[in-house]
Amino acid sequence: MNPRYQQEAADSKLRRLSKRTRIPPHLAAIFGVFIGLGLFAAYKSNALSYLSDDPRACVNCHVMGSYYASHAHSSHASVATCNDCHVPHTGIVAKYAFKARDGLYHASVFTIRGEPQAMRIKEAGANVVQANCVRCHGNLTEIVLPQTITLAAKEHGAGHLCWDCHRDVPHGTRRSISATPNALVPYPGTPAASIMPAWLKAQTSPSTSKK
Repeated sequence: MNPRYQQEAADSKLRRLSKRTRIPPHLAAIFGVFIGLGLFAAYKSNALSYLSDDPRACVNCHVMGSYYASHAHSSHASVATCNDCHVPHTGIVAKYAFKARDGLYHASVFTIRGEPQAMRIKEAGANVVQANCVRCHGNLTEIVLPQTITLAAKEHGAGHLCWDCHRDVPHGTRRSISATPNALVPYPGTPAASIMPAWLKAQTSPSTSKK
């Protein structure tokens, strides 16, 4: 067959295919709006930060300020991040599936301002934290067998979760939005210098230190 006719036949097939798969303009506009809004929301929420293990990702939501501050001043701060305790470590899929589910739930609640003054961990999260306590401290807890305890087991009188006794680890007993409303935490876009108290700035400024 003449190469010219072959090319025309191929072009004709492509035109027919494009007509069958063409998206109506109004649907394309709707898709474009939703994609644009999704990208804008991902940018404003600093969504990529949640793929990391940096504790500063938690204070993308202002209600987590007191929890970030209490962890930052705890004995765990130098050895464990938020993800070391609050997500499963049974595999990469389990880790990010758990983070995605929790993240969507938290984002929904915080966006509509439905968070309680004192937040309480839910069953799935409590079981993950308990498993991670055992993962890190299992060699110190063989006598009490904490690996057999879940939140449901505790509620049925089968034992205690680790933080029932170790109540101040790592967030302390004052855990609420109003307990530490002025906690100095590195909120996104806030330079560290801008959250430093005036008295501390005065003591650490070069002119003062020379005197």
